[in-house]
Amino acid sequence: MTANQKTLVKIDKMDRRILEHIQQDGSLTNQELAEKVGLSPSPCLRRVRALEDAGIIIKTVTILDHKKLGLSLTAIILIGMDRHTPERFAAFEEQVAEYPEVQECYLITGQDADYMLKVVVPDMDHYHHFLLNRITRIQGVSGVHSSFALRRVIDSTALPLGYLS
Repeated sequence: MTANQKTLVKIDKMDRRILEHIQQDGSLTNQELAEKVGLSPSPCLRRVRALEDAGIIIKTVTILDHKKLGLSLTAIILIGMDRHTPERFAAFEEQVAEYPEVQECYLITGQDADYMLKVVVPDMDHYHHFLLNRITRIQGVSGVHSSFALRRVIDSTALPLGYLS
């Protein structure tokens, strides 16, 4: 048994169908979801609640169109830290969690960096301000490398459920 199999919560084919549908459209009513998966509303709601209670469904969100809101620039930032201590990493993570521009933050390996951030801002001027007045002011940041997305080729929040048995 792999380490991943030890942490998995068992779900059946119906649970998987429910998860597939709500990943694509979290605004489905229970009635609509029940119809799509072939259940009556009460058992469908019980299954959704059980998936929530098991921690599989963490939250339901609404995804906004970034361009229509004027948030046209997506930057991927690789960040190096001066010291690799739990305290330094915790302080960095606590600080970037306060920045609404940061959509994702990963502690990484395999690069000349410790963190990778995905940041969304209106334009290059705002990015410049964000970089100089926020990121580089975090204690311990020793290096920053920025790349900019030209186009979103795949933009999905759906998890690949085909691995579930």
